[in-house]
Amino acid sequence: MSAGSAASGGPAGAVRGPRGQLGPADVEAAAARIAGQVRRTPLLPLLPAPDRHRTGARLLLKAEHLQYGGSFKLRGAANAVLTLGARRIVTGSSGNHGIALARLAAALGAEVTVVLAGGAHPAKIALIRALGGRTVGVPGGVAERDARARALAEETGAVLVPSSDHELVVAGQGTVGLEILAEAPDVETVYVPTGGGGLLAGVCLAAYGHPVRVVGVEPAGTPRYARSLAAGHPVRLAPGDTVADGLRGQQPGAVPYPVIRDRVDDLVTVSDAEILASAALLRRRGIEAEPSGAVALAGAMRAGRGTGRAVAVVSGGNTTAALASAAAAATSAAASRTHRTTHATRTTCTTPTPHTTRSLLEETS
Repeated sequence: MSAGSAASGGPAGAVRGPRGQLGPADVEAAAARIAGQVRRTPLLPLLPAPDRHRTGARLLLKAEHLQYGGSFKLRGAANAVLTLGARRIVTGSSGNHGIALARLAAALGAEVTVVLAGGAHPAKIALIRALGGRTVGVPGGVAERDARARALAEETGAVLVPSSDHELVVAGQGTVGLEILAEAPDVETVYVPTGGGGLLAGVCLAAYGHPVRVVGVEPAGTPRYARSLAAGHPVRLAPGDTVADGLRGQQPGAVPYPVIRDRVDDLVTVSDAEILASAALLRRRGIEAEPSGAVALAGAMRAGRGTGRAVAVVSGGNTTAALASAAAAATSAAASRTHRTTHATRTTCTTPTPHTTRSLLEETS
């Protein structure tokens, strides 16, 4: 990624956003903060050794489907919640961010309410509830969902933790990029699935000053960033649809947009057919990715064979089967904890230690 220009008078690589500057140092701070709460996920080869002469020979997969909660969303959620010290949380989510916050809330003794729009995956709703989260359904799409979440936060005094449009969330998601660069310092291109833009913006910040191209990959049905960058300003799209349910939405986030505008190297769009074909390819490799999790690979496959090493972020693996299994595990873990809990601990509020928190997260990983 080209160095670009830092905000005047600000830290190296920082971009000025709606509430101040956001830069690589924020991603580094997030990495230190959430180290005890997230998995350092591996880089996996797309193809077995005998087949690496084909397209994808040097393509690696950042396996965020193996993250606690089944997606990268835990990173941004943890950075926000741990920084803000939130005990009552509200969010709008298509599912994975809500799952991440529900897991954190259970581990930290906090409360979370997740607002979901029509079309949210029923199994994701079930897992949020199994983890102890409260869900609120609203008609309409992402805009209506997020408006209801903001209103609930104002009404109840809870802390609003958006799924992507928040500096702390963006910084947390950027730790995906730090891990990629640490494990594959010779990587030339990173393909990042793009919906709300938090993950893409975070990876762009992490890549600042490194000789790596960052490419955002959007579903063709909801190309909010591609259209906005082409127009030179944020554009609100007419409602669209995509098989990648976690990437639906009509407009860029106020926080990710300036980072992506100033730092991304390219944006490409992929069709639902390409997304489903990439998900099928991953299944043949033994990787169960939800459609949103296969979007970056679709972008990499469209780019075709290259001589340099590339990484595609498999952002989530919350398929229906995986969600059902996780919900059963969460219910079992909750029942076990209830059985072990004495009357004294039920009436005494304590703050879990990092070790305790890690154990709780691992129980339903």
